[in-house]
Amino acid sequence: MISGRFGENGELFFEIELIASNGEVFPVEVLLDTGFTTGFIAMNSQDLDALDWSLIAPQIEMQTARGEGFFDIYEAWVIIDGQDLIVPVHVGEDIPEILIGCQWLDRMQLVVNKPMGILTLEIVSSAE
Repeated sequence: MISGRFGENGELFFEIELIASNGEVFPVEVLLDTGFTTGFIAMNSQDLDALDWSLIAPQIEMQTARGEGFFDIYEAWVIIDGQDLIVPVHVGEDIPEILIGCQWLDRMQLVVNKPMGILTLEIVSSAE
């Protein structure tokens, strides 16, 4: 189980680790974006440089809160809730924070109790 924190405006933040192709591990804070329903992770293209992940699909068109956008899809290596996983990551421009999407909720339990200060994510299924 990983504990998160609430942002000033009620955002849900968690820490995960990104694994570069050379094995280097980068702990990062991510924002759970409930509007990002079609993916696991989205990040700005400049954040990708140190990771050297493999491109799966270039220039996939997607609807975003700002309208239509184009994203390159990479194979990402991440550690979340103590497990090493490979997931697709959407890489685009003008993404101010690393986002995790609702696809995680197919395999993780989200517990939110803001009055008690409880915010956790826990893997309940490792099924793809």
